[in-house]
Amino acid sequence: MVDHLVEGRTIVDKSGEISEEEGLPDVAVPSAVADWLPILKTLSIPEDEAHRVDARARMAGVWFQTELLSSGLVSERALFIALAQHLGLAFVSRVDPDALVMREKQGLAALGRRGGARVSLIVDEPGLSVVLIAPDKLNIPALRSFVQRYPRASTRIRVVQPTVLRDAISSRSQNALMRIATEELFSIAPEMSARFVANAWQGAVLGAGLVSLAFAALFSPWLTLLVLHGLFSLAFFSCVLLRVIIRMSGCRPSQPSITTVRPAEMPVYSVLIALYREAEIVPDLLVALGKIVWPRAKLEIKLVCEQDDGETLAALRAQELRPYIEVIEVPAGGPRTKPKALSYALPMTSGTFVALYDAEDRPHPFQLVEAWHAFRNADERLACVQAPLSISNRRESWVSAMFALEYAALFRAVLPWLARRGLMMPLGGTSNHFRRSALEDAGGWDPYNVTEDADLGARLCRFGYRTDVICNATQEDAPTDIRTWLPQRTRWFKGWVQTWLVHMRNPFATAREVGMPSFLIMQVLFAGMVLSALAYGVFWATTLGIGIYWIFGGVFRPVEGLLLLIDTANVVLGHAAFLMLGWSTLHKTERSGFWKRVLWTPAYWCLMSVAAWRCVWQLYWNPHHWEKTPHKRRHQVRVSIQKPGT
Repeated sequence: MVDHLVEGRTIVDKSGEISEEEGLPDVAVPSAVADWLPILKTLSIPEDEAHRVDARARMAGVWFQTELLSSGLVSERALFIALAQHLGLAFVSRVDPDALVMREKQGLAALGRRGGARVSLIVDEPGLSVVLIAPDKLNIPALRSFVQRYPRASTRIRVVQPTVLRDAISSRSQNALMRIATEELFSIAPEMSARFVANAWQGAVLGAGLVSLAFAALFSPWLTLLVLHGLFSLAFFSCVLLRVIIRMSGCRPSQPSITTVRPAEMPVYSVLIALYREAEIVPDLLVALGKIVWPRAKLEIKLVCEQDDGETLAALRAQELRPYIEVIEVPAGGPRTKPKALSYALPMTSGTFVALYDAEDRPHPFQLVEAWHAFRNADERLACVQAPLSISNRRESWVSAMFALEYAALFRAVLPWLARRGLMMPLGGTSNHFRRSALEDAGGWDPYNVTEDADLGARLCRFGYRTDVICNATQEDAPTDIRTWLPQRTRWFKGWVQTWLVHMRNPFATAREVGMPSFLIMQVLFAGMVLSALAYGVFWATTLGIGIYWIFGGVFRPVEGLLLLIDTANVVLGHAAFLMLGWSTLHKTERSGFWKRVLWTPAYWCLMSVAAWRCVWQLYWNPHHWEKTPHKRRHQVRVSIQKPGT
């Protein structure tokens, strides 16, 4: 026996296959407001309010039902209970994932579809097939007519909330989603995955280098130290030179370019936020997300949490989430990293464009609009635009002040300079806006890389895509103490080394794919920055060692003077280039007390050296460990008064 349910002109049989059948009612055109009025009346929604919803739906270019649910006027559960009563069908409030008759491919397709699965088949306890409908495009008269014409078939039809059915499909698809999240990139392009820290020839070269260094240090320590300083100086000078070139090119601030558009032209936009142990800042996050300017019927926000992070999940359940916000729970297993969580959630989104934020971010309300304009005015090769990050707590401590100076130089000077020249651009860890097709084509995020942003920027370039920057900034807080700052910077350095090793497995292929200018930029921004941080500690350690050697009666030799000269030149030039570029990017209101940052620079760079050496240790012992950066709540706010955006 074939059990079927009309959905467009389709039926669903017990195998889960969807096929065409003539003679079934055509419900291709969803009901307008007039057909919904009897149902809305039972929900105490006035007719004039319904017509206002209809006007907004027409303006946004969506169906009335979509805008109604997005408006928050009625809960999804109440609406579908009323719908079931109006149609004379039974309503189910829970769906057993194991009872679903659905292939893996169908489940993933349903999760990635706007509106979810409209029709699903389950087998109930007596072993009979039951059709569940969760329509997002419903022709009410056609379905009522079908129920009246086929009363026996209608007894096997149930109405269910779309989110309830979606949750059941999500649970059923966990294994498939985990496989995609942890293995997709490695299976498609293993040479671009950080699953293995180094390949065979890289490991051999590294081992041979370490053994050679040990023997050289044993038999000729001073010459070895001099050669090592020379190599470190090359890396150090490359970073200095890049900062000087960028500064000499000028830091020209640009203005956002936004023109008037019709909401009907705007596509569905997906926003991903990965949360882990972020219960404290959940209220602030929801307020910030509520300020985003985008048609709510075309916005989907996914809050991605670890399944065993009970505190964060409890904090989210305690809030009244807007209809366009969904909580995605990522099962434990695989690398416990942010990119794995994002890779798990990506197949559950339907947006043409995907934005990525951190839990503590406060994006400019018009950031999505500006990003979309950038994509709309460019060709398909524009894969990503990066919004600048601005530190709002720079006055809280000397650590946050130095962090803010770094971010100002990076997001106001370095990244715009790279973007203007079409060079490889390492993305920031947040406020990235992706063209979804390009993101998927490049393999998405690498779950084994702890700085997935830098790696993805390099990979997009290798795939022939380009990245750009926009103007509307995201406000976020910097670490205010060393205990918080050090693990974060260690993770960044570790990820840069991972990224460099991945893209240097075949350096000739990488150079050919990205071009020589971008290839050189990769050497400076990934290897050069880490080597510079390592070198800074070596410079000071050498100076201190020579000083102690002299104090205890050591004989002055030219090699020692040469080492001191090299170290002094590196430190002075490094500090000067860092401070010069940072100063040029600060606004006038941010320059007060700059002399304090000058004084703190040596201490801050010493901390960076500690983080770099710490990253070397972690690369050996625990390369995929993600050191969590805790965040604190800034403001006491009441989410209950949050109003939906436009």
